[in-house]
Amino acid sequence: MIRPLMILVLCVMLAALARADTTPAVEREFRAVWVATVDNIDFPTKKGLPVEQQRKELLDIVDLAKKLRLNCIIFQVRPMADAVYKPGLEPWSEFLTGQMGKPQEFDPLAFLIDEAHRRGILVHAWFNPYRAYHLSAKTMSDEHVSKKQPSIVRQYGRYMWLDPTDPAARKESIDVITDVVRRYDVDGVHFDDYFYPYAEKDAQGKTIDFPDDKNWNEYLKTAATGQFGKALSRDDWRRANVTSFIQAVAREVKHVKRDVVFGISPFGIWQPDPALGIDGFNSYKELYADSRKWLQDGTVDYLSPQLYWETARKGQSFPVLIDWWREQNVRHSYIWPGLAAYRIGSTPTFTADEIASQIEKTRASSETRGAIFFSEKSLRNDMGGIQAMLRDKVYKRDAVIPAFNWIAVEAIKPPIVTMRRAAKLVTVSWRQAGSRAAFWFVVYAKDKDGWSYSVVPASEHSMSLTADRKIEKVVVTAVDRLGNESEPPAVAGG
Repeated sequence: MIRPLMILVLCVMLAALARADTTPAVEREFRAVWVATVDNIDFPTKKGLPVEQQRKELLDIVDLAKKLRLNCIIFQVRPMADAVYKPGLEPWSEFLTGQMGKPQEFDPLAFLIDEAHRRGILVHAWFNPYRAYHLSAKTMSDEHVSKKQPSIVRQYGRYMWLDPTDPAARKESIDVITDVVRRYDVDGVHFDDYFYPYAEKDAQGKTIDFPDDKNWNEYLKTAATGQFGKALSRDDWRRANVTSFIQAVAREVKHVKRDVVFGISPFGIWQPDPALGIDGFNSYKELYADSRKWLQDGTVDYLSPQLYWETARKGQSFPVLIDWWREQNVRHSYIWPGLAAYRIGSTPTFTADEIASQIEKTRASSETRGAIFFSEKSLRNDMGGIQAMLRDKVYKRDAVIPAFNWIAVEAIKPPIVTMRRAAKLVTVSWRQAGSRAAFWFVVYAKDKDGWSYSVVPASEHSMSLTADRKIEKVVVTAVDRLGNESEPPAVAGG
């Protein structure tokens, strides 16, 4: 009996030693903020600001994101068939220059990408695919789609809208999106909840139906019959057009750049289900947005339903909704909900701690480990003390994003690492190996207290550690923009 017991004890000791010599898993979580440009919600704070002020505001945005340990900025580049970047196909935005089509030398998107990437922060380009004019705008350019292609634009209440059922309208948006993906080093393409518009009412208070009669009548004349010998209903036809467009966007974005992800942030309720305690607006019926389908058929790389209600809210309780979305996630993609930082203080129970509680609930599953805050100015204005809550309570450590390991790309190689010891410092240096670019490096160090790690942007290539930590080993891995981590290289030091 003694011999087997000794073998068992030896195995346990060896397992413990192996664990002690293994680097910890880097924290993974998607931590993002929306930067809205429509109506100057977040950037720029006013129309027609001088370039230096625009530059300063963008620097403040990325610096705050870095301070709060966020790892992605979702920047609205196309609020209403216009451009908050150096235009290729659509005119400069009025929200930027003060007059639609008025040019400026400064390119906010290029500047933001450079500064964010330098700090290890991803940038997703946020497009409104259908909205063509917002009531907060005052000017119009001859280069706007409503002037160049009026046949694909519909006046709907107080707004203009690209017709989701018009192939030329879909092509217009796809061309704009792929133009940005080609010309800019964006890490993702993002849509919000605007597909068919939220309902407008006429002077008598009656809901206005969206004016797609012409295309609907054409469809009825030519539609192929289904299994029961009937064409689609009008509602299903509208949803099918939206879904077809979204599938085309996903396909074309990946065709241009394989490693640019595609995410959508729909209204938080797909359809009400009173039996589950879910009531409210029906986005499937009213916006013709089959967001559950996009998740379940793998059209999107991530879905961010806007769960803008607190835990105590009857009919729209955050825990009930996030659990419902988890149950729909049959492909085990990512669901990173939108959180309503802007609502802090709107009710006695909607506090920064409510946001903290919601973040903790997303951590119940690796598939929902992430969140997007609406919007940046709520963080900037430190509503309810949200900055300290994020940095000191829920985001105590830097994180890389969860890996999009289903997107086929070249494997990232481990960096080449050297370590130099001096009297008071241990300096670790590394350089990239292979053609797949790193977005972050993770520096794991083992000292007298065990393993720890730091996440550093790919713009950095060295780190100094104090000698009094008695550094035993250092491992550096590379992580690409999709969250794929390299194998560790040979251990430096020892």
